[in-house]
Amino acid sequence: MKNNSSKRNLFIKSFKYILIFLLLFSIYFFICAYSYVDAVSTDISSSVFRLHVLANSNSDEDQKLKLLVRDEILKYANTLIDNSMTKDDVINILNANIDSFYDIAYSTIRKNGYDYSVNIEIGNFLFPTKSYGDISLPAGYYDGIRIEIGEAKGNNWWCVMFPPLCFVDVSSGIVPDSSKEIIQDNLSSEEYDLLAENSPSIKFKFKLVELFNSSPILTAKH
Repeated sequence: MKNNSSKRNLFIKSFKYILIFLLLFSIYFFICAYSYVDAVSTDISSSVFRLHVLANSNSDEDQKLKLLVRDEILKYANTLIDNSMTKDDVINILNANIDSFYDIAYSTIRKNGYDYSVNIEIGNFLFPTKSYGDISLPAGYYDGIRIEIGEAKGNNWWCVMFPPLCFVDVSSGIVPDSSKEIIQDNLSSEEYDLLAENSPSIKFKFKLVELFNSSPILTAKH
């Protein structure tokens, strides 16, 4: 009986050590993963400026109006930022012309027979994971311009204004080389590979970034 008791105590002690090791390893992995995600997310978001348009509702008419407003906004924005080489340039230009964006959005709404209000804000917003051709941006907070039409309770429309990905043909899976070059110039090679998901290990890291950025752990700082 004494021998059995000693074996049982040894087993319990060994099991406790294993649990402690697993706990410490989990904490270490979490800290490393958090640090990696935080650094990568900061670098990616600092290189990207996005557009977010919210429709008044999900009715077919309001959704069509949303796209009309989007088209007019992008047409004007492209005349302003076509030669911009940094995100800061884009933000400064858009801030300087914010009244014109209001006028374009509201006149488009009126021209199509509606009298919805328009709210436009340049700030830092939460975006879901989105793919643009062969480039994917993980969920997270990005600087962008948000255009709210009426009650802004309808489905959203997102795109990337800088680098210019708003007119990427998603069905072809091809992003223009000029846009890729801008992204590459602002990111490390691994961070760029992360957006292009070039290997199984990179895909795992992309999912890791998605997981953290979709949880309150990282987003709480915003």
